[in-house]
Amino acid sequence: MNVGFALVLIWSLTITNVLAELLVPQNLTLITLNTEYLLTWDWDRDQMTTCNTVTFTAEYMGKHALKRKKKNWSRVCERTIHTHCNFTGSGLHYLGMYVLRVRASADGLNSDWVLKDFCPDKDAALGPPSRVELAPVGNLLDVTISDPLTSTQGSMKEHILSLSYHILYWSLSDDPRGLKPNVVNSSNNLVTLPELEAWTWYCVRVQSRYDYYNKTSGYTEPQCMQTEGDTQWWQIFLYFLVSLVACVLLVLLAYTFFRFYRVLKHTFYPTIQLPAYIQEYFCDSSLGSEMPILFTPESELCCDNLSVYAEVVLPEIHIPPPFTAPPSGLQHDSSRHSRQGSEGSGDSGVYSTEGGSGQQGSSGWGEPIRRDKEVEKVKLEEMGEEPGDEGVPDEVIVDVCV
Repeated sequence: MNVGFALVLIWSLTITNVLAELLVPQNLTLITLNTEYLLTWDWDRDQMTTCNTVTFTAEYMGKHALKRKKKNWSRVCERTIHTHCNFTGSGLHYLGMYVLRVRASADGLNSDWVLKDFCPDKDAALGPPSRVELAPVGNLLDVTISDPLTSTQGSMKEHILSLSYHILYWSLSDDPRGLKPNVVNSSNNLVTLPELEAWTWYCVRVQSRYDYYNKTSGYTEPQCMQTEGDTQWWQIFLYFLVSLVACVLLVLLAYTFFRFYRVLKHTFYPTIQLPAYIQEYFCDSSLGSEMPILFTPESELCCDNLSVYAEVVLPEIHIPPPFTAPPSGLQHDSSRHSRQGSEGSGDSGVYSTEGGSGQQGSSGWGEPIRRDKEVEKVKLEEMGEEPGDEGVPDEVIVDVCV
């Protein structure tokens, strides 16, 4: 009996200690950016002396539903050991008003709920533009601004219709100590910066703004761009000079390549091939190559004069076949014709004397041929050449019969 009473007393004291030591979460804080929401809290684990593990539960509900008798809380995190809970993507509407609550649990016991009001449209932080791009347009600059993005990569203008941008820009040539940047406010995503100088560098920073709740974002990183303008005369001259130098270098390169190619071609593949008995002195026969070798200054060469003449082609001389004696009738007619010619013409006494005899005319073709040779010798003597001169070969004399 005394033992049972003692156990009940110990159990009651343990529960009392747990209830006394199981404190509620402290310092509920929301870390937000556009539509991303993270609820955090503080918990001192050193205060727990009788409990092994402490877990947490986080829920939310629309603020207008608190007046209902039956409340329907939406649970986001249940029995988590972390001291934060991510409410991103839990269905919180950006223009809604909600109540968030958190409690601690240990050994089957729960602490009291800790509540926090939350309105994303009013309490969520606004992020800067997701991207800023600059483009020169003459002596002006076009600034292209991309809207801040939601957790689903959508535009924040879907939730904040009056979203605007605060643009700061300044010239790099200005004195940084007395720098006073120019300001442009616009709700457009494409803004042209006015009153800029040509060929000048400008830097730009952009900030998102929501004037209804006086919410502002941080500035983007500075981006710089040079404006353009009319082309200066020295720039035109410089472009021409650079183009001229490039063309000259290109032509020289092409000419050098062409000359190098011709030297290699004529060295290794000459147009006129040397005879085989000369090429053997210029080719490396030990390697079995027919390519000419290049001699070094240290090479031992035996040099001598070499004369090259064009090949003389002698004309072909055809010797006519020997004549045969003509028929007796043709010979008689020829002798008679010779006599008639000698009687009718007194040009040559040799022919008239030798042709006047019928016996001599009937002696055949051998005698006229001999006379023709004698006539030919006389003609050679008149030209100043000897009949037996070596300059006139015997094969050139051709027997002609008249």
